[in-house]
Amino acid sequence: MNTRYADRIVGKLRTEGLKVTPQRIAILNFLDGNRSHPSVDEIHREVLRAFPTISLATVYNTLETLEKMGVIRALCIDPTRKRFDPDTSLHHHARCDRCGTIRDVWGDLGPTLRLPDDVSREFVAEGASVSFRGHCRECVTYC
Repeated sequence: MNTRYADRIVGKLRTEGLKVTPQRIAILNFLDGNRSHPSVDEIHREVLRAFPTISLATVYNTLETLEKMGVIRALCIDPTRKRFDPDTSLHHHARCDRCGTIRDVWGDLGPTLRLPDDVSREFVAEGASVSFRGHCRECVTYC
């Protein structure tokens, strides 16, 4: 795990008055640089290897804490489960409807996205996250 990344998250946990447990560090290790946008179950399955007694509730609670701290993003792009992204920088996502693969989409879509006038009169947008759905290159040949 990148020491600076670990130090940054551990430092934030301590600043928030939260415990830095080996289980939390194992979850951070799995998430660090992870581009698969794993679900809670996938994270739990991986962390179980090092901590056979870790509960699913502990993983849920840790992810919720990390999300509230702003060090991970929860994604609702998968209709069957919530996914998590350790990359909190501005980017979007594309999900294959067939295999479920989620890819990061980079690029500023801001100039092309605009709230309808009736919504913008009652709402001030401070950001946007776009989710594309369709088929990846591997799956498009099967459709």
